[in-house]
Amino acid sequence: MTRDEEKNLIQRVLAGETELFETLVKAHERAVYDLALRMLGSEQDALDAAQEAFFRAWRALGSFRGDSKFSVWLYRLTSNVCLDMLRRASRREESSLTDEEGEDLELPDRRFDPQTELEKKELRAAVREGLARLEPSFRQALILRDIHGLTYDEIAQATGLEPGTVKSRIFRARRKLAAFLASGGNFSASGPSYTSEKGGGNGGRL
Repeated sequence: MTRDEEKNLIQRVLAGETELFETLVKAHERAVYDLALRMLGSEQDALDAAQEAFFRAWRALGSFRGDSKFSVWLYRLTSNVCLDMLRRASRREESSLTDEEGEDLELPDRRFDPQTELEKKELRAAVREGLARLEPSFRQALILRDIHGLTYDEIAQATGLEPGTVKSRIFRARRKLAAFLASGGNFSASGPSYTSEKGGGNGGRL
């Protein structure tokens, strides 16, 4: 669905064709759920967060002006829901993002070259644990950048932060994740993927 098609669909929903909101939900439900799952680590919590995010989107649809992509607006709503849930359940944060039933994080072949399935599984678990140890706001920025492929400006729109703050959080999050992985012998923390900032929004680096 193109951006213009989404705008037209939203206008029709606001004009009274409320049943068309389901089309927007179906177009974005996987991405919203995926973001919630990586933020929260629990399938049930992710489902609850996704439902709450779409409920908020429904209530606030009239406030969407189209200045950003609809998906970016949804990411902001979803991130806020997840951060609220994490704050309410801060004592459980240590175990977040470790659900074995969750979709495996994509790992860059150029930095990780496991020789066996066991090593791959251990590495994915280490990355999930490393993400879980990050502060929620750092985790949020890193997931939006390296998994969902948003640009710095889009992340700024999704989080309400300045682009410079976004870059700083992502840089520090990568350093912390790299240090955690290096402490477990998974890779050298001196590599460029996590210790230097680069432009672009290709995503999928985790």
